[in-house]
Amino acid sequence: MALIMSDVDRFEAARPRLEAIAYRMLGSSSEAEDAVQETFLRWQAADVGRIAVPEAWMTKVLTNWCLNVLTSARARRETYVGQWLPEPLLAGDPMLGPADSAEQRESVSYAVLVLLERLSPGERAVYVLREAFDHPHREIAEILDITEAASQQIYHRAKKHIADGRARAEIDGAAARRIVEEFLSAAASGRTEPLVRLLTQDAFSVGDGGGKVPARAKAFEGALAVATFLRGMFKPSAAKRAHVGGAAEIYPATANGGPALVAVVDGRVVGIISLEVTAEGISAVRAQVNPDKLVRATGLWAAADHPEGPLHTL
Repeated sequence: MALIMSDVDRFEAARPRLEAIAYRMLGSSSEAEDAVQETFLRWQAADVGRIAVPEAWMTKVLTNWCLNVLTSARARRETYVGQWLPEPLLAGDPMLGPADSAEQRESVSYAVLVLLERLSPGERAVYVLREAFDHPHREIAEILDITEAASQQIYHRAKKHIADGRARAEIDGAAARRIVEEFLSAAASGRTEPLVRLLTQDAFSVGDGGGKVPARAKAFEGALAVATFLRGMFKPSAAKRAHVGGAAEIYPATANGGPALVAVVDGRVVGIISLEVTAEGISAVRAQVNPDKLVRATGLWAAADHPEGPLHTL
């Protein structure tokens, strides 16, 4: 019995790291949890005493499970209602994983998670394992059953794809809050001009309602179009309150390491708006309002203190 508990304890010690890998791979906390649970079941069924490096074994099983999920997810997302966006995670969520280096923080940024969707499953796996968890190419090659040279080539190709789509400026928590406050003030002003000044000329806005909450699937493009849309979105109305079940309180927050706004109704998170910031201004506004992708955020929000209160109410 002691040996079984030891095996379980060893897996539980690895669980946070495995969840962080799976979340980056899949962009969904529930799918990440399922992947880790499947890995645990296989760990329980394995002859653990014959596994030379348990952490490497777990990572291999998890990664290959995630690759299978990603392959099937591509087909599922073709029938997804509206725009599919990753699930945002609020600051303090352990599933965000390590954030000691700029590369680790970047790998879990919301913009990068969106860009990862453009990669093949294999490219995504190599990028995550190398960039976020610093696995040597030798280990990645063993995990994916490819050559070390192939791992290096795939990584450089994936990194170039990510770099070509990014123009993000890394900012600290205080700067993120200032950006959110300025953005919210402009959005709630009822005028487009303050918002246009904050946005880049090629800014866009898109939302994910998953067919359960109204969200425009086609992106608004250009500073003026985005500003006009946001001005209407942040205007309080009885219709909005009826739709979400009450007055939505808007709080400044950090999601996936970047500035965000959280909309809360009676303790339930009903929306997370992630802002992508560049040196020229806010280049993207992505709203996650699919309730299935806000369950984890609601739990984390309920467990935290919010002494400063909301900045705006819809």
